[in-house]
Formats: sequence, structure tokens, C-alpha cells
Amino acid sequence: MSINEAACIGGAHQVVSQADLDAFLTKQLATFPVDGKKVVLVVPDGTRSCPLPRVMDTVYRELIGRASSLTALIALGTHAYMSPAELDHWFGAEPMGIAAKYPGMTVVNHEWKNPANIVDVGTISAADIDKLSGGRLKQDVRVEVNKLVADADVSIVIGPVFPHEVVGISGGNKYFIPGCATHEIIDLSHWLGALIGIDDLIGSRGITPVRAVINAAAELIPTHRMGVCLVVKSGTDEIEYVATGELDDAWALSSEVAADSHIEYVGKPFKKVVAMMPTRYADMWTAAKGCYKIQPAMAEGGEVIIYAPHVKALSEQHPEVYDVGYHCMDYFLKQWDKFKDVPTAVLAHSTHVRGGGTYDPATGVEHNRIKLTLCTQVPREIVEAANANYLSPDEIDLDALRADPDVFVEPNAGEVLFRLKG
Repeated sequence: MSINEAACIGGAHQVVSQADLDAFLTKQLATFPVDGKKVVLVVPDGTRSCPLPRVMDTVYRELIGRASSLTALIALGTHAYMSPAELDHWFGAEPMGIAAKYPGMTVVNHEWKNPANIVDVGTISAADIDKLSGGRLKQDVRVEVNKLVADADVSIVIGPVFPHEVVGISGGNKYFIPGCATHEIIDLSHWLGALIGIDDLIGSRGITPVRAVINAAAELIPTHRMGVCLVVKSGTDEIEYVATGELDDAWALSSEVAADSHIEYVGKPFKKVVAMMPTRYADMWTAAKGCYKIQPAMAEGGEVIIYAPHVKALSEQHPEVYDVGYHCMDYFLKQWDKFKDVPTAVLAHSTHVRGGGTYDPATGVEHNRIKLTLCTQVPREIVEAANANYLSPDEIDLDALRADPDVFVEPNAGEVLFRLKG
């Protein structure tokens, strides 16, 4: 098989056995151009459902003797660094440790805070951004990425594909931008997604404007981009589908399956939803995915309750959100002088959490399409100052809510997208 031909196994809502997965990956990895090359494996962090050891064991076995060097890089974007203990768990290396389980392979975080690990690979011009964004933005943007991927002969993305609030469908080059990038291109891509609007963008198939910008940025990285793209049953170790080959081709195949598998269509709008957040979402910056994925199916004036009793902070890495809070896009655009110096990734996150709405600068009144309630360990005064409703985890009655026909309780929120039929 030519390395230019993508291959796949499985399908939406299917289950790929470990034996079939191992046989498929063994055959396909034999075609990857890694012999004598510096190879970087770009993998997700713990905020994604991904049975990484099921794939990594085979990848390691097939590549360690062929590549001149093998490094696994955690595509954090600007998430918190994973600790050594977290990495051991993520790679299925307990109790021996990664060094013992995968001798000869280095595992590192994308240290986005450390300038020594970052390299500038080029600039996308304002004219190109104007064209790629559909006229929504027009500015030059530098593309800075982790030095490891820029120096690699071959970079292999290994990770799941899900509906996503910023890019449409995640995966593919998104593991480089924002996964291995820094603030400038991250801010621009997230702000572009916010300007398009979450209801129109999330779960959109194909090359969205944000995907087009990400692809253009990834093209500047001087590495050969390959992929092992997965569709994983959310919250489980079950792999439904795998596509391998050139990264763009493998992503294109897997994104269609992810859309079929991870978008659920409902017949009528939800009035109230309890989005129960798994502990892989450590703060509201990531746990907000529970709200993102339900908004398109919400009734006007409906309520989303983010139930995350383990969450103690709005954001561990982006303190600006405490000052900005959660507001609709209109709120920021009609007071731009007030917010123009806030990182646009923070403003984008804010609008994604809060959803649609309007703001009248004459009266100072903001109208939001849905109600947002945080049921976390974040103190009431912080929640309410952020323009959300507060509910104590000690006061919520989940059994009563489950029994209420007007309430939908999602036990594993954050990855499956809900939309209205028609």
C-alpha cells in the first residue's frame, strides 16, 4: 500500500477488538516512512477519552527499532502540564513507569510556557487570514510551535476525533494548532470560532474557516505529518474506528465517522439539562464542554446545570476569566475598548460558555438565550460575579432531577454533541 493511501477499520458504533486493532496497526505502520528518522508521536492529554495504551503498545513495538529517535509529545495547547504520575497512568505504565514500559521512548509535555521549547515557523499574512476566515479577520499571525515537532522528520498524530466548539470536528492538524502551539495562533483561531458562533460551528463537517486557518498554520511546520486517527466511544476504552495514513486524509475519514457516532439528534428542545462532568475536566475551562455540547439543543430560556463537584476553579491557566466572566459575543463587541486587551482566547471561551444573547449598551442589560448554573466547588461569590447562577453540590437532588420528565441528565457530558432534528 502507498503511504499516500489512507486505510481504515471499524465504523460508527462498532467495536474494534484488540486483536483486530493490533493486526491493522501492524500492517499500516509498516508503510509509514520512519526508518532512520526522528519521529515525534503527538498525543492528547487526559481531557480526552482515549485508550492510549491500546494503541501505543503497538505503535511503540513497530517503531522503536526503525526510528532513529522516538518521542511522545503531549498536545496540551495551553492546558496544565501533566505530572509524572499522571503520565504513567495515561500511558498505562503503572507501576513500572514509562521508562521501563517504553524503553528508548521519551515522553514530554508541550511546555508552552517555556520559550526555549518554542520555535517560530512562519507567518500567515493578513490577506490570507482574510481569505481563510471568510472576511471575519484580517491580521498577520505568527505561528509558533513546539521545537520537537518542528525538528522532527516525521510527526504522527495519535488521538481521538470528536465534535468541537472551535473547529467543527476535532483531531488532525488541531493536534498541532493549538495542541503544540502558543498564544498568538491559538487566540486567533479561537476568536474566529467565537465570531462564527458555537451553534453554527460545533460539529460542522469538512473544512470550516477555523480548520482552514489551522491547516495553513500546520503547513508551515517542516515535518511530515502522518496520523492514527481514532473514533472512541466517549468515556470508555472502546475504539469504534481507526484511520491511518497521511494526516489530512486520515482525519477526513475519521471526522465523518465521528460526526455520525458522536452527534445525537433530539426531537424537541431541552428545557433543563444536568451535564455531569467526568473528573478528566479539572476546571471550568475544560468542564465547560458540558455546556458547549448541549447548547444547540436547548430551548430558549432553558437551563444548563454544569454538575462538577470536583471542580474548584474557573481556570487554572487563564486567570483573566475571573475578571471577564461569561458573556455573549454582543457584550464584548459593543464594548470593545473595554475588552480589546484581553486575550481573545479568553473572550472566545467566555462566549462559548454563555452562548447566544444580546447586549444593549444604552441600558447595560444583557439578555442570554439560556440560563447557566454552575454546581461546583467554586464559591458562590465568584460564580455570580462571572455572570452565572450558583448551586451547591450539597443541595442538588440528582434523583429527583432524573425522575423529572422535563429534565435531561447526561451522565458523561463533554464529548457527545446534541442537536435538534431537522
